[in-house]
Amino acid sequence: MTAWTCATVTAPETAPQTVAAARALIAPRERLIVALDVPDVAQAKALVERIGEGACFYKVGLELFTADGYFQLIEWLVGRGNKVFADLKFYDIPETVRRAVANLAQRGATFATVHAHRSILEAAVAEKRAMQLLAVTVLTSFDARDLAEMGSTHTVEALVLKRAAIAADAGCDGVICSGLEAPKIKSAFGQRLLAITPGIRPVTHTSADDQKRTVDVAQAFQNGADYIVVGRPIRDAQDPRAAALAIQATIAAHYSST
Repeated sequence: MTAWTCATVTAPETAPQTVAAARALIAPRERLIVALDVPDVAQAKALVERIGEGACFYKVGLELFTADGYFQLIEWLVGRGNKVFADLKFYDIPETVRRAVANLAQRGATFATVHAHRSILEAAVAEKRAMQLLAVTVLTSFDARDLAEMGSTHTVEALVLKRAAIAADAGCDGVICSGLEAPKIKSAFGQRLLAITPGIRPVTHTSADDQKRTVDVAQAFQNGADYIVVGRPIRDAQDPRAAALAIQATIAAHYSST
């Protein structure tokens, strides 16, 4: 199966290296990030091979981190010309997170995640180098009831916006938010923060899985998402390549009309 590498777009040397400039250079095919939510590296590589030209950007998260070969997988993906989102959602004392981010920044990942607590984000930003840091606002498996159980008096939307503001102040490159909050993120922060949206489900989605704040592909981009993260709808498809290509077609149609 042919590997689909992410496009390399070189900005003019005089162009400002801002989030706005970076967003303008994102190729539509890079905006789909496929979550490799599988038990081991062998299955992750097999899924990548099956997807082929359907995607060029992959998320490797905690499930694979607890298996053998996590960093070897990142190296393999980068070596193929793919981009990598290391979704480890760091949350620890600032010094520990600072050191962890310093190590991860040497591994070739394009994105990494940190929970949106100010001192932790500031420590992470200090060591991120070229890697882009994304602040986790509120997990897409959480709703108002979950926040209440945690003792929060905020609505989901208010807490997402509050944490996005902290992320912007700390120097993060973007945030993880659901497609439901993406319009408010873009209204409040414009191009300052990238919006990366998980919880993508088909229009006809009725499955009782653990994602509570979901949108479909078209709605995510209409609402201002810069990237979407898609796992189960591709992984569990009879033909993952076809599923990924169908999503790519929706993304291409959106950007051809804007």
